[in-house]
Amino acid sequence: MTASKTVAGNFFEDFRLGQTIRHATPRTVTAGDVALYTALYGTRFAVQSSDAFARKIGYPHAPVDDLLVFHIVFGKTVPDVSLNAVANLGYAACRFLVPVFPGDTLSAASEVIGLKENSNRQTGVVYVRSKGVNQRGDVVLDYVRWVMVRKRDPNAAIAAEKIPELPGALAPDSLGDACPPIDARHYDVGLAGSPHRFADYAAGERIDHVDGMTVEEAEHMLATRLYQNTAKVHFNQFTEGQGRFGRRLIYGGHVISLARALTFNGLANAFHVAAINGGRHVAPLFAGGTVHAWSEVIETSPIAGRDDVGALRLRTIATKDRPCGDFPLNGPDGKADPAVILDLDYWALIPR
Repeated sequence: MTASKTVAGNFFEDFRLGQTIRHATPRTVTAGDVALYTALYGTRFAVQSSDAFARKIGYPHAPVDDLLVFHIVFGKTVPDVSLNAVANLGYAACRFLVPVFPGDTLSAASEVIGLKENSNRQTGVVYVRSKGVNQRGDVVLDYVRWVMVRKRDPNAAIAAEKIPELPGALAPDSLGDACPPIDARHYDVGLAGSPHRFADYAAGERIDHVDGMTVEEAEHMLATRLYQNTAKVHFNQFTEGQGRFGRRLIYGGHVISLARALTFNGLANAFHVAAINGGRHVAPLFAGGTVHAWSEVIETSPIAGRDDVGALRLRTIATKDRPCGDFPLNGPDGKADPAVILDLDYWALIPR
């Protein structure tokens, strides 16, 4: 008998509180990755698009888009955490701590901080805190996510369970580590695409981002592979054709990046995602759906010790096949509007 050399991934009963998982494979981020990310989402933020623009305000050159960093680190965790996932459920306490540039190499590790078996005993929710580090050992990203994972054996006994306490939002004073001091005087709003800076936004303001983007099957497949995300639900039609939806489910991070790209129209100068306070995938998205988005400014805040940038706490809502001129969120019954697919609460930095 020869032991199997292949891996079926972890099922819910395989996880233990306090377990630390070191993930394969280190990934060097290249200009090609950045170009493909732009092709997939059409992101237009000037700081990440132009070396010349970035240098003028104080970066050595254009940083990698924050969400591309997030997806690459996230992808490292999938084979160990969510290969057998039913769905990724949400995020919290996500901080971008060091800028990433083409040529940097990212790797990741996760700690299991929570476990809760579902009442059907077919699945359970796993909470992990994942960290992405660069080649120098600097933590570039630190975040919590929770994911519903299948059990291998419904009758399997479960070790200690715990639902972790997570902050509702990160404090403004904890923001900005991944943004060097910038020279806001040389931030060219004409080239950036909008005249609106920090002082032009107010809490309670709502912005319809107007545009929509239709997702093609090949696009979300390319994105999933770009991040080396091996979750079966995203790329294996043979298995998913026999599943609950009968087709591949679009990676939730793909929706986040689409929504973020759409926010350019109205938030063009909010160039850096400093933190994600929380996120919820309200409903699934499939190829052929058109994503729209709107945002509410929840809070505006200066950052202690900095007069170059301020922070906007934003709630961005993405919808499927529904323009957002009337800011859809909840229906008359108080439940989420059927068109809503994403509810994301995050801090973005903007020049003062």
